[in-house]
Amino acid sequence: MDNLFKNIISHCKTYGFIFPSSEIYDGLSATYDYGPNGVELKNNIKQAWWKSMVRQHENIVGLDAAIFMHPKTWKASGHVDAFNDPLIDNKTSKKRYRADVLVEDYMAKLEAKIQKEVDKAKKRFGDDFDEVMYSKTNPRVLANAEKHEAARTRLAKAMTDGDLEDMKKMIEDYEIACPESGSRDWTEVRQFNLMFSTQLGAVAGEEGKLYLRPETAQGIFVNFLNVQKSSRQKVPFGIAQIGKAFRNEIIARQFIFRMREFEQMEMQFFVQPGSEMEWYEYWKAERLKWHEMLGGSSEDLRYHDHDNLAHYANAAVDIEFKFPFGFKELEGIHSRTDFDLTQHQALSGKKMQYFDPVLNESYVPYVVETSIGVDRMFLATLSRAYTEESVPDGKGGSSERVVLKLHPSLAPVKCAILPLVKNNADLTEKARAVFDDLKMDYAAQYDEKDAIGRRYRRQDAIGTPYCITVDHDSLEDNAVTVRERDSLTQERVSLDGLKAYLAQRL
Repeated sequence: MDNLFKNIISHCKTYGFIFPSSEIYDGLSATYDYGPNGVELKNNIKQAWWKSMVRQHENIVGLDAAIFMHPKTWKASGHVDAFNDPLIDNKTSKKRYRADVLVEDYMAKLEAKIQKEVDKAKKRFGDDFDEVMYSKTNPRVLANAEKHEAARTRLAKAMTDGDLEDMKKMIEDYEIACPESGSRDWTEVRQFNLMFSTQLGAVAGEEGKLYLRPETAQGIFVNFLNVQKSSRQKVPFGIAQIGKAFRNEIIARQFIFRMREFEQMEMQFFVQPGSEMEWYEYWKAERLKWHEMLGGSSEDLRYHDHDNLAHYANAAVDIEFKFPFGFKELEGIHSRTDFDLTQHQALSGKKMQYFDPVLNESYVPYVVETSIGVDRMFLATLSRAYTEESVPDGKGGSSERVVLKLHPSLAPVKCAILPLVKNNADLTEKARAVFDDLKMDYAAQYDEKDAIGRRYRRQDAIGTPYCITVDHDSLEDNAVTVRERDSLTQERVSLDGLKAYLAQRL
């Protein structure tokens, strides 16, 4: 899995998906730039989310709030006082880690041990294997499951209570070593606030202090009544937003999984108090369906209920994806109660209440949130799509190819138009005409460099669903050969019906 992850990272740079930021100056830690194919894939992910969240719901509207907000916003939200990570340093390696992540990694190793035992038994017993019964009776599985549950319960309590001493004790009790040095010589655990601060105007001082927003949600909450009144929405309704957020992650790692500058797709759904759990279950199911629609499966997606609830929540679940480095959070669904609106109402002195014409009364709505990182969705999409496989070479043998089996709606290039050979003016002119006819409807690419086989491989590597080849017969029959990326099947299609052919499949 480590090699797979390294191959994906290398593939991203080679084929113009992601570059290290400021690379000519040796880069800047945990910041990345999206290249020509990356920005197309990223935009397609955002468009897919926006269409499913806003366009397909009459009671969800959009917003684009400013990154800079009044500093009292973050006092009301709790970020000034409580937006912290528990950090610990290893004295030998001089490396800094999140204490809770070290314990979670320990738990992940226990899960891996359990799965290894199950896989061995499955191989040994074949079709007769009863995984549920085996997991309930095998001593090694039970012992590791007991250790995992004890660690999970203890970590949840320590995080909820802010018990830094017990977090240090867990690292000692579980004999957790530094991943870099193997040393167990740790410092005490300390809290570190994750917000970036800056100054408003030219004069430094507390009165001019601003923060780069650590989440996009607060821009939605302070605009709740503005949006509700101007769009004439009635509860229940939602406000969706895509935007940048910033967190001063000390332990930024795993490529674009955890960065200091990232993009979020969030929707806050305002509901009548008392109905929030019904809507929580609704959005929990709806968001999983969206991931499955884009190619997710029961093997690489799962729910994970929070043991340690945030200060604003009465229920929270993550949709986790099986990245090359294990199951990690992809999207969060949270029941935020009325915490945010009530806090902003108290600190601003402005009412944040909704008058319900059905009930003939005013109340502060409860909120159900769905929140997904664009960058994490990008990485999950690539991890799912990246495939190394052997395919027929047309000569009776096989050859290796790397292909991105992206959902067609996400592919950065939908179709590539390829003249069979470059040095034939009639073919290139015909191919250019096909390209010009398609480029206003689809993200199309014209490519005439190299042999046709190499061009196919290049399009496979960026995930192009269809390659359209203009050959010598095209000059006679006004048809082209359309090659499908995954099956490698080729079909002769008339140019008169090409747009309809692509529209049906894309």
